Amino acid sequence: MNDKNICDDPCPIARCLAFLGDAWSLLILRDAHFGLTRFDQFRKNLGIGPAILTRRLATLTEEGLLEKRLYSERPPREEYVLTAAGRDFLPVLFTMGAWGRQYRGEGQLVRILDAETGAEIRPVLVDEVTGIKIGNRPIRIVEPDGD
Repeated sequence: MNDKNICDDPCPIARCLAFLGDAWSLLILRDAHFGLTRFDQFRKNLGIGPAILTRRLATLTEEGLLEKRLYSERPPREEYVLTAAGRDFLPVLFTMGAWGRQYRGEGQLVRILDAETGAEIRPVLVDEVTGIKIGNRPIRIVEPDGD
């Protein structure tokens, strides 16, 4: 399956994976949520090659999760700032992290704390309509109507 086919897939998960389907993109978004904004900060923190980082930042910008902002005119320098779509991705990252803690939690792990209370954040996904935890009941998929 190529990216074009994934982007046309009616499944929203497949569409997201078309551009977020690698670890680098997810880790860039993680670091952006933790306050990194500059190319060199991402590169140093992730140990990622500059060519790969350039491509991933361009894709995240094109897809509307990050936006470039000029922070220096001389010399011209840009930083990458989360957009509303990028900020809305934080619960996805936290949920992945909770899964990783439970099923890949060997050794010492980073903890994510509420800045005001100091309590550890333990995300749970709940269906907004029913209030029931997702994953605790059967689901069914409804394909879109064909035209």
